[in-house]
Amino acid sequence: MKLLLHTCCAPCSVYCIDLLRKEEIEPTVYWFNPNIHPYMEYKSRRDCLKEYTKSINVEAIFEENYGLKEFCKNVIDDLENRCKNYCYSVRLEQTAKYAKENGYTHFSTTLLVSPYQNHQALIEVAEKMAKKYGVEFLYRDFRVGFRVGQTKSRELGLYMQKYCGCIFSEESRYNCHKSEIPKLPDDFEFLPVKKSIVIKKEKDNKEQYMDLLLEADSSKEIIQDYLQTGELFVLTYKGEVACVAVVTKVDENTCELKNIATIEKYRGQGYGKKMIKYLFDNYKQRYNKMLVGTTENNIPFYVKQGFNKYEKTINNFFVDNYKEEIWDGDLHCIDMYYYSKDLKRK
Repeated sequence: MKLLLHTCCAPCSVYCIDLLRKEEIEPTVYWFNPNIHPYMEYKSRRDCLKEYTKSINVEAIFEENYGLKEFCKNVIDDLENRCKNYCYSVRLEQTAKYAKENGYTHFSTTLLVSPYQNHQALIEVAEKMAKKYGVEFLYRDFRVGFRVGQTKSRELGLYMQKYCGCIFSEESRYNCHKSEIPKLPDDFEFLPVKKSIVIKKEKDNKEQYMDLLLEADSSKEIIQDYLQTGELFVLTYKGEVACVAVVTKVDENTCELKNIATIEKYRGQGYGKKMIKYLFDNYKQRYNKMLVGTTENNIPFYVKQGFNKYEKTINNFFVDNYKEEIWDGDLHCIDMYYYSKDLKRK
């Protein structure tokens, strides 16, 4: 089977991809969503999906079409039926057409994961397009895993949209006080949600994490020094250590992130980002500011996480404090660059 999976956003894809992979079906993600508006919303969902598919090694095809004008022209006379008559049809037709033209045997859509969509209408439209283009429609009732996928998406720090997609659903977000889930089959049950990511403070035997800490700081002596006074946090994923971090006190108003390291197989999946957010929330009750010292290569990462104020540069830090030369990829590390996060600022 060669499956083209139409995908509306990263959070909706999480459970769908996980389930398909359990069935030994490797999907190709297909982004074609001209009904998502305004442009910054379109961009946020698209870019998040790009990052997520890259992090889990899923092939992804992005067909750009920000179709606000075309969308409005086609739905304005029948807004109540816009989902079935335009939003579902235009996306699933293009998916089936692309699948047929590019050698895919089947197609499906992550829209099937949402209990807020018209599930039966999606099936009818997909079957119609399958017949029209001569390619098989792979049906799965992904809705059972909706809550599982949403929980995992939050744990990974994926961008979570607040409305379905089009400008009229965005308007409904403000006009309706709550969104009701359409009537589900009488015997329908969601899969139970289990918390897969846990972060806790490690009080005893901190040095058991030395090997992982050494991946971010090559001096065992320096690590042992800040472990004595610092607080060490451990992030586990499904019971397995994925990321560790150490924070120390600088003064009454300031703390410092001294070390954060993620196990290689979990890198690029948002666990470091999740840990940093947890630390911000944990320390904002005690301190006004959190510092981080970093090499030149890692400045963009920390700025993106919220360390957006430059504090100072310590010249020759890595030369003066380490016995051996320190390299970060192709960069010979000489100076330490300090940035800070205002913990009180929302």
